[in-house]
Amino acid sequence: MSALPRRIAFSARDGLRLSALEWPGDPRATPLLCLPGIARTALDFAGIALRYRGRRRVVALDYAGHGESGRAADPARYRVEMAIRDLMDALAALHLHRVALLGTSFGGILGMALGILRPGALAALALNDTGPRIEPTGIEEVRAFIGRDPAFATIDEAAAFLRQILPPLGIPEPGWRTVVETTYARGSDGRLHPRWDTGILQAMPAESGPTELWPLFHGLPAIPLLLIRGEASAILSADTAQRMRAARPEMAFVSLPGIGHAPTLIEPASLVALDHWLAHLR
Repeated sequence: MSALPRRIAFSARDGLRLSALEWPGDPRATPLLCLPGIARTALDFAGIALRYRGRRRVVALDYAGHGESGRAADPARYRVEMAIRDLMDALAALHLHRVALLGTSFGGILGMALGILRPGALAALALNDTGPRIEPTGIEEVRAFIGRDPAFATIDEAAAFLRQILPPLGIPEPGWRTVVETTYARGSDGRLHPRWDTGILQAMPAESGPTELWPLFHGLPAIPLLLIRGEASAILSADTAQRMRAARPEMAFVSLPGIGHAPTLIEPASLVALDHWLAHLR
């Protein structure tokens, strides 16, 4: 079986082109739907897909304004309610009737929303360093990053920048080239630009306080849950993770020492936890 995914293009209900990567698998098994963080793309899940392809279908989505999906003329098109609508459109277009959803950061928030809006579509949910309370310090760090286009000349220049600005992620030295290639793409000017529309920043809420989404978490159906947290995360606090575990004591939990936001999911503890989480499903 080829390790290369298939690129699928489809239309949102307003006609904007959306895109996803698909790795084929056993059609009898529950598909794995992977949703990236804000300013990230489907490429982040290539390693996860290679682990599970063949056994189950794996699909990773590019949000509007990200990766190979279309850019919007109006930044308001990138608001969270539009992303939720696009997720619904993706489920229909990609024939994903019931999924195990792995969501990193913003992707996990969309997963919680799906559990409320269409609980029958959610067979299991894994939250990668996200939850129903997002800390304001982390939000500001994200805002500072996604609105910038440094237009790097070389991969080495981009790697040096990312080493300096990103939180600790346990990335080995050879892995920084991949981080650059999944974060930036070569433009027509020959320089490296973000794989997202920096106008996304304009669609983010301007509030300075924490984002509270507890009704989404408390309303999740009785499905297999997994929470992965980087102990150095500025997005998901230890107190929030503890409160989540108290509310759903059956939820599996992985805590990654020295790792910030968001874990890359190549950590051995994360992979073992994901294996067990998916083992609950056909």
